[in-house]
Amino acid sequence: MGSDKEAEKSAHKEKEKKKLLALAPIARPLAGKKLCKRTLKLVRKAAEHKCLKRGVKEVVKSIRRGNKGFCVIAGNITPIDVITHVPILCEEADIPYVYVPSKEDLANAGSTKRPTCCVLVLTKPTKGELGQEEQEKLKAEYTQVVSDVSELASSLF
Repeated sequence: MGSDKEAEKSAHKEKEKKKLLALAPIARPLAGKKLCKRTLKLVRKAAEHKCLKRGVKEVVKSIRRGNKGFCVIAGNITPIDVITHVPILCEEADIPYVYVPSKEDLANAGSTKRPTCCVLVLTKPTKGELGQEEQEKLKAEYTQVVSDVSELASSLF
């Protein structure tokens, strides 16, 4: 029984290594394991509450319209030219952004089956309203992740 568990662990480590090898050279600031987990959890909650924009086209449109939020970009996108303009737009609009290692994980967190290049987590839902308690929970998690990301970015640049 123990060998099965060990084989599963080694297979998981191999998968993680492949994800890191597929990363684009511009994927900075890259979220660590803990921050990545928290970020994907925030994306999952935002998707449940319909506070999420998926895909490059929607994200760019939202940023240009002046919507504020938190941008999560996948680091293993090929060709890389698809997303190179997104961090620049985020910096111009003062929107924090972070890279996560896998587009597949980002899509799972955003409740889509198709791999997603980037998502924009909005503070308020696009249509309708959230309950006060749900809004506060989402906002608290949002501020926690954004503060961690800004700390990571300030240590890099």
